[in-house]
Amino acid sequence: MEVKEVLRVKGSTLFTVSPESLLSDAVITMSEHDIGSLVVMEAGKLAGMLTFREVIGVLAMRQKEKRVGPTPPIADILVSEALQRDPITSRPDMDVDELRAIMLKHHARYVPVMDGDMLLGVISFHDVAKAVLEERSFENKMLKGYIKNWPA
Repeated sequence: MEVKEVLRVKGSTLFTVSPESLLSDAVITMSEHDIGSLVVMEAGKLAGMLTFREVIGVLAMRQKEKRVGPTPPIADILVSEALQRDPITSRPDMDVDELRAIMLKHHARYVPVMDGDMLLGVISFHDVAKAVLEERSFENKMLKGYIKNWPA
């Protein structure tokens, strides 16, 4: 199974944010839409990814800085301070098993799918797990159907 097939089943809804956006607004968007990541776009190009991991990281950093001295309010943090620049990406023709291995190796929960410079979507580890489970279940069902008199 290829990544483009997972994207086709998943749908094309994509949430983006700019590096100049307030981090607090990005978090609200993520919460309202029950999503774990936003694609950061700048001048029509992929600038990075913002996930809850980066949000927690910048908040933890600010808390440590606060112990040393005064810091700007959390409400003033920009997405550019938290985003993951140069995230790993996938091609639409990449095999899902290859993507799964890359995601595990890099501890990536969300991977943008790129066709050249064009962003096609984002694949989450959940999307990959669901696609693999459905594919295996379908194969299992077909094999059981092939073997006559197999119990349901």
